[in-house]
Amino acid sequence: LVGSPGVAVGNVVGSNIANILLILGVSAALAPIAVEPKSFQRDAIALSLATLLAVGVSFTGEFGRIAGAGFIAAIVTYIAVAYLDERKAPASPETQRHEEEAAALPQGPRSPLLDLLMCAAGLALLIVGARFLITGAIAIARDLGVSETIIGLTIVAVGTSLPELVTSTLSVLRGKGSLALGNVVGSNIYNILGILGATALVKPVAVPPEIVRFDNWVMLGATAAMILFSLTHRRISRREGWVLLTGYVVYVGWLVAHAAG
Repeated sequence: LVGSPGVAVGNVVGSNIANILLILGVSAALAPIAVEPKSFQRDAIALSLATLLAVGVSFTGEFGRIAGAGFIAAIVTYIAVAYLDERKAPASPETQRHEEEAAALPQGPRSPLLDLLMCAAGLALLIVGARFLITGAIAIARDLGVSETIIGLTIVAVGTSLPELVTSTLSVLRGKGSLALGNVVGSNIYNILGILGATALVKPVAVPPEIVRFDNWVMLGATAAMILFSLTHRRISRREGWVLLTGYVVYVGWLVAHAAG
């Protein structure tokens, strides 16, 4: 990613847009998503600040090492605050139900060594898969004659968001819509502060001008819409899900038309 700034920044911005408009849109269109006010308020504030910070830094034209270090410090602080906050707060009925369901699952004999090997194998596959994804995306951009930024905002962004799509959809179908919302919000916070922060810390990343001019504002608008919908009646309705989904279709359509022009 460091060697392809258009893909690097486009992936983060495009993934955050896809998480809200596409994934949350599909999830809410399937079934209304309930919102837990206390935890959502904390996470919504963190996401808003992270998004505004990323947009602000992008106006400088580069995510440098200082910004990267600041982002990493921010994600560590957020995780610590969220952990302490959840420990102090009494468990909600939904959380208690999740814990009871997890405890009821059959527990087979597990070896710490086997768990470690599985983690190492998963990490290796993830690294190899990520390399194939980026190499393939850059090749597609060259073959189609479009910018790497467009590919990062669309193909790579959707590709990296597929786990969130599966997790969120399954959560909604199982009647656990709040997990879908938490999955999207947490992923977007980590994309900005964790992924972009770590990338910039390794090597400064230039921000493509087209992202500063347009896509940043789409990300801001999508984030604002999600928060607004979540605060109305403490849920995201099916109608609001379709609004988000329609917004993503319009956004991708604009990118395709812009690339073709």
